[in-house]
Parts: sequence; C-alpha cells; structure tokens
Amino acid sequence: MSSQFTSTRASRALVLLLCMGTLWPELVKSDPPEQLLMPGPLAEDHADLEADCTNCHQAFDRSAQRELCLECHEAAAADLKALTGMHSRNGADELPCGSCHAEHRGRDAKLSVLDAATFDHALTDFALEGKHQSTTCKACHAADVKYRDAPHDCLDCHKKEDPHRGSLGQDCASCHDARGWPRTAFDHDETEFPLVGEHQKAACSACHTDKEYTGTPTECSSCHKVDDKHGGRLGPDCKSCHTPRAWDRSTFDHDRDTEYKLVETHRSTRCEACHAVDPYKTPTKSECAACHTQDDAHKGRFAANCGQCHTTKDWKTQVFDHNKTEFPLLGLHQNLYCTSCHTGVIDKQKLESRCESCHQASDPHAGQLGKDCGRCHSPLGWKRDVSFDHGLTAFPLLGLHEVVGCEECHTTAAFQDVKQLCVDCHRAEDVHTARLGPDCSSCHNPNGWKFSRFDHAQRTGFALDGGHAGLNCTRCHTEPTDTSPKQSSECLACHSDDDAHTGSYGRNCERCHNTSDWKDALPGF
Repeated sequence: MSSQFTSTRASRALVLLLCMGTLWPELVKSDPPEQLLMPGPLAEDHADLEADCTNCHQAFDRSAQRELCLECHEAAAADLKALTGMHSRNGADELPCGSCHAEHRGRDAKLSVLDAATFDHALTDFALEGKHQSTTCKACHAADVKYRDAPHDCLDCHKKEDPHRGSLGQDCASCHDARGWPRTAFDHDETEFPLVGEHQKAACSACHTDKEYTGTPTECSSCHKVDDKHGGRLGPDCKSCHTPRAWDRSTFDHDRDTEYKLVETHRSTRCEACHAVDPYKTPTKSECAACHTQDDAHKGRFAANCGQCHTTKDWKTQVFDHNKTEFPLLGLHQNLYCTSCHTGVIDKQKLESRCESCHQASDPHAGQLGKDCGRCHSPLGWKRDVSFDHGLTAFPLLGLHEVVGCEECHTTAAFQDVKQLCVDCHRAEDVHTARLGPDCSSCHNPNGWKFSRFDHAQRTGFALDGGHAGLNCTRCHTEPTDTSPKQSSECLACHSDDDAHTGSYGRNCERCHNTSDWKDALPGF
C-alpha cells in the first residue's frame, strides 16, 4: 500500500513538473518568479512594498532581512544603537525581526504581537512604579499615537495637578515619587540656602508665600529689614557680621574679612569716619586719598596711593626707595629732581624707562643704534666708561681691521651708514678690477692681501691641473661682475678655437683628451 502511494505521488509530481516546464515561460512573462513563490499577501502597513520583493529580501541571504527592516524602521534602529527602548531591553538586538513581526499572513494580519494585558512595562524606558502600576494604559497611551511616543515627563500628565504652577520647573521627581504627591523627599540643605540656626524653626510660608518657591530672595534684609539696627547703612548682607543663631553674635573681623587691615592710627578710627554710606551700594574706597585729600601736600601730583611713600603711623615717615623699582637711580640720575622725569600725575603718566625716552634729542647716532643706550654708555656720563664691543655687531673687527681707527670708517656718529663690503673700502686695491666679484673675503682674510686661501678645486669643483695649472685668473674670468663670478666649466667655453673636430664630436672634450695636452688622446682615437 505504501509503495503504491509513493509511486502515485511521484507520478503526480512528474506531471506537475512537465506542466510547469510547459507553462513557465508564459508565467515568467506575466509575473517575476518571486511573486509566483510568495507565500501570501503582506499586511496592510507593508502593502506598498509587495510589488518588489527586494524591498525586504536579498536573494540567497536570509540574514540581510534584518538590516533591510532597520533601514525603513529608523526609530527602532536608533533604539538598538543607543541601547534604549523596548527593542534593546527584550533581546531584539540579537533576533531577526520576523521572529516577532511575521509577514505574508494577509492584509488584515497584525504585525505586532504585543499584548497589553501581559506586557511587561519594565522592558521600556519607563518602568511602572507606585501609583503608575494601577493606571490604565489608555490614560497615557492615546488611541492613534504609537506606544513609543507616549509622554514621559511628569507634567505631560500632571500639569493640572501642579500646585506650583510651573514655578519649580518640570522635574517633579526631584521632590516627589510615584507613590503619591504628598510623599516628598525635598531637602532644603541641597538648595543654595541651607536652613541653619533659627531658620530651621521658621515656617515655610514665612518665606514662601502663596507656594511660590522660585525667585525667593535670600538676602537677610529681605526678611529682617525691620531688625536692622544700622538703618541700612552697612548694606543688606547681615551675614557678613551676624549668624542665623542670633543677632548679638557678631563674627566680623576687619583684618580677616576685608582686604584692608586696620593698623596703627587706623585701628583707633571710628567706623563712621570711613563708612559714611552703604558700603554695598557705594563701596568704601581703600585709597589713601579717599580720606586724606586735604592732607596731600603734593596736591594729587603723586597719585592717590600715599602708601607708596608714607606709612599709617604718620605723614613724616617715608619709606619709598626708587632703587627697588624697575629703574634704580644710579650715577647722575641720583641727583635729579623727581619732577625731571615725572612731569605729570604718576598713576596716569606712562613713564618709559628706556634711555631714549629722555635723551632722544641728544642722541648723536640719530637713532641708528637703537633705544638701549646702556649697551655702550653708563649713568656716570656719556663719555665715561664707553663699553662698545664691535665683535657683537654684524662686522667683527679681525686682523688688520682691529688696529684701524674708528673714524677711518665711521666719519659721522651715524655708525650704521658705513657699508660692509670689502670693495666699499678697498676698491682701489683690487688688482682683479672687479672680475672676481665684490667679495674679497672669498680668497683673502683681514690679516693681509697676500694671505690668500682660495682653493679652486674645493670651492668651484673645477680643479686646475695639467695645462690649467698656473694660469692667471683673468685668462678665464675676463668680465667685471657685481656678484659672485660665474664661469662655465665646459672645455669649449674657452677652447672652441682649439677644436680640430669643429664640433662634430660634441662638447665633452674630456671623453678623449686630458688637461695636459690635446695630442695626448685616449688609445683608439
């Protein structure tokens, strides 16, 4: 029986294959092969993708379906990448999408398998705690809104229940939790105004009227203005002297708490002598002139900081030492009056310490040697102990130059007008008549003209040997030049008239000849 049944099934399969072979070309013309093999229609949400199977499938690669899904479902892809949302929390990052969202089950089939009755909300980014556990789903999830788009912030649902009318912001959880509004965890010590001392006993409503919490003033005088025995003269910051424990506990120490210590005569001065008005609205000045303008014998010429010269002991005691400044008074400067340099108010006049700021008019060098006269001269006098070192210039004096008198080169005090090229001074002594350029030092040194140190082979790469040895320089260098001499090293540059081959063998004579004799050619030539 079984064998007969198997034979029958095989016969039917063969007939089916024959029919398919006959009809296949016509079927392919009407629909792609994938459409013929599609197991069923797509759900309504994906109906527009049905015409092209490659929207969701890649031939012979089942694993590619997940990436194709995520290309369209960007929100789910973003959740998986950020490790947030339901798809990340329930392990969907390792499963194919089709394991939960099956397709090809008809137009009316549901793609989501989520059951609101059994769904674990802890798999989302908003776990249900406290009162939220007994809240109905539709209270937060509107009918036509995706579950993922449900509101998360407290005020999205509880704005009407906010007794603070938004004055404390939207983070209700900073004080309340999901167990109920009356349960608060607010700690006033975590604010910018911790409650200490007598403030701990004060009722909230004493400072926060009408449940207004933001913008509550924290200055002492905002609550204690009527308790101010100073009548506002010392400003609103009572805590600079008092503590919340009691008014009669003053902690103010002028030497410790301010930048102005009371020493000597100032220690016995009454507070009102300096603090005549509110020091917070009009800060008390610490400059001496703020109180001692009438005592200033200099009439303001030496600025307001009397402490630079005087002490708080009395006016006659002077402590200023100019030698401790950046410009100590030395030599002839010691006998000058202060007003010789300080012609205006000291703290307003920007006085330069460079020599030229005072001596520019008497500079015989016309500014050519810079502004630092101290490099050569001293405060003892312009002509005393002049210490100029010519070796520090761009032209150090070497050899015979060292014994030359300054005036032979420097005809005026404008020293930098002197030229530095050898020919500027020695043109008349140039036996080469400029045919070797202006730089005599390339061959000679300052010890004398006869001490020539020029090596033609080393300096030019063209050794003078054979017939070239002993030639006068002018045999090749025939024209005067203002720059370094340039001469071609090719044989024909000088020997074109000696070329018996009239150029037929090229310009490289050295391939056959040497520098000793033209007739001494290489063997074979």
